[in-house]
Amino acid sequence: MRLGALEAGGTKMVCAIGNENGEIFERISIPTETPEITMPQIVEYFKDKQIEALGIGCFGPIDLKRESETYGYITTTPKLAWRNYNMVGELKKALGVPVGFDTDVNGSALGEATWGITKGLENSMYITVGTGIGAGIITNGKLLHGMLHPEAGHLLMVRHPKDNYEGRCPYHKTCLEGMAAGPAIEARWGKKGFELADKKEVWEMEAYYIAQALVDYIVTLSPERIVLGGGVMHQEHMLPLVREEVKRQLAGYIQTKELNDMEHYVVLPSLNDNQGIMGALKLALDELAFEA
Repeated sequence: MRLGALEAGGTKMVCAIGNENGEIFERISIPTETPEITMPQIVEYFKDKQIEALGIGCFGPIDLKRESETYGYITTTPKLAWRNYNMVGELKKALGVPVGFDTDVNGSALGEATWGITKGLENSMYITVGTGIGAGIITNGKLLHGMLHPEAGHLLMVRHPKDNYEGRCPYHKTCLEGMAAGPAIEARWGKKGFELADKKEVWEMEAYYIAQALVDYIVTLSPERIVLGGGVMHQEHMLPLVREEVKRQLAGYIQTKELNDMEHYVVLPSLNDNQGIMGALKLALDELAFEA
């Protein structure tokens, strides 16, 4: 079976061909410009690949309600050229195949749950901490959508006692993304994260905010495992700091075998940064089954 996968990000669009086993045969990367420039390149890539379905993990917000008139649209995105763009409709029309659609971070959560480190678990989370912060949530074996889809990167934060930074989010200032995403690190400290690798105070503060969010997710969603991805988590000292800070902030309130084995509870991705593409392959596969 040949399936198409599109990881639609704000900076680049990764197009790939794979199969129902999560194997990736080929891929290309296309810069994310305007729909008029970028979409014809995507169509050109996929049109002669004989794919049976296409899966898309997309930046958002997006409309995931099938009964909605704007199902498959990118909606109120800050990327103005893509606002109210009919992503699913345009690709379905151009390629003539079923098109599965979800958020980019839900795609990563699905990739890990299907072939990676959360496989076999009914309840898990994938959180990306990079230029932005987002979370994909699987609950009772299904991706969580709800009214829209989770925007868990915008949890409001209790400020670190030593932090005077105003927060970068244009909507909430001191939400998780506003305080802990890559651009917030740079704005607060005056340098990019990779230039601050040896500054202990930077990563202790970062761990404080990430752990605070994880504690909120733990007490509300009760995930069986949490995966932390994204560029910020490439700092090798981050994971131990986050684990310790989660323990401190939970303060012993919840006692489970999972939390007592923190090294296997809060973990890094396991699919060599292919989790988003592999999740898109699963979205394609699921859409094929839905339309059958």
